[in-house]
This record gives sequence, structure tokens and C-alpha cells, in this order.
Amino acid sequence: MLPELNEKEARERIAKRIAADLEDGALVNLGIGIPQLIPNFMPKGVNIFLQTENGTIYAGPAKDPNDLRIIDAGGAPISVLPGGSFVSSDLSFAILRGGHIDATVLGALQVDREGSLANWTIPNVRTPGMGGAMDIVVGAKKVYVATRHFEKNGNSKLMKKCTLPLTGHGVVDVIVTEYCLVRNINGRMVLEEIAEGADPAELQDRTEMRMEISPDLKIMAC
Repeated sequence: MLPELNEKEARERIAKRIAADLEDGALVNLGIGIPQLIPNFMPKGVNIFLQTENGTIYAGPAKDPNDLRIIDAGGAPISVLPGGSFVSSDLSFAILRGGHIDATVLGALQVDREGSLANWTIPNVRTPGMGGAMDIVVGAKKVYVATRHFEKNGNSKLMKKCTLPLTGHGVVDVIVTEYCLVRNINGRMVLEEIAEGADPAELQDRTEMRMEISPDLKIMAC
């Protein structure tokens, strides 16, 4: 059996692992959901500029969870680290669309073996629209997906092919769930890390996406 985690444990594990994977000096956009946790888990000794869609550059963890004077794109409290700034919404999107973002971290409804991402709508469910996600996935140099491995009904969110409307086709570089880290290497989805206590064969059996197992498979570092 795959080791069970509660919602908080699973989300924090995903956020910690992605935070550790980001490159020193990078400008990184954070989406809504699990990505909002990343400021809380930035490793010491690195300088990563976290950017929120609503116009904060160099975001940090909230100093007071009840202080809503500074918030991220999802309305959660954050801080601004020394040297950080606020920019207008149009400039924020110019940064995103102009190819100036080194990486983005987004949540997912589905992600597939072609690196396609569906993260904005479920058919027949009212939604305000895609927002900036379609611009972000084509403007960022690297796209991370932060997602729970399974839906609440137990179905895999890592798909052979997405069945929901796409946000972007072939855009995903790294997938991190509570059970694994998968990298898109030249169009091949390679399982590089697996959670401690998880069996690779069982994980693959329960995952619709076919993953190549790296010969250097490691235990997730988080």
C-alpha cells in the first residue's frame, strides 16, 4: 500500500520538494493552490525571486497569518522580502508574457505524458475563466506542476492523455506529487524520485501515465 498522508502533509511535501528544486537567482511565478505554500519552505542560502500574478516580486512567507495587507494571487497573506517590490497588473503580465520568468509553479486538474496541462475548468462547472495560466505556461522557461497524485475518487491525475480542456500542450517540465517527482526528458516522462515507503511498481500500476523509471531512482528529498 502507498503510504497515506493527510491533506496538509501531502501539500507541504510537494511544496518543500519544489522549493528545493528551484535554481538560485531565478525569477519564479507562483500559481494558486499548493504553489502558494512555497514561500514557507524556501531553502536557506539561496536567493530566489518569487513572483505573484497580482504584482508582488520577491515574495516571502507571511509574518502574520491574519494580516491581509499584502496578499498573493489567491488572497493568502505573504510578505515582501528586502529589495522586493510591487508592480501593476499590466506590468506583471508583461513580465509573464514576455518570457522573463525563469520558472512557474502551477496546480493541476490533469497532466499527461505529452506534458500537457489542464488546470482551469471542469465541463459543466461554472468558472470565471482561465485567467493568466495560458500566458504563463508559454511565457515561462520552465513549468512545474504541483498536484496531489490522485483525485478524491482515487483516479490518477497523471494521465495518458488529458480529457479536460487544456491550459497548454506539451508545456510541463517537472511534475511533483506527494509520491514522486517526474521529469520530462526529451519528451519522456521519467520517474526520478519516489516517496519513502512507496513501491514503484504499485505507483505505476495506479498511475495512468506511463513513466520510465530512472536507473538512478532516489527517495524524495523532503
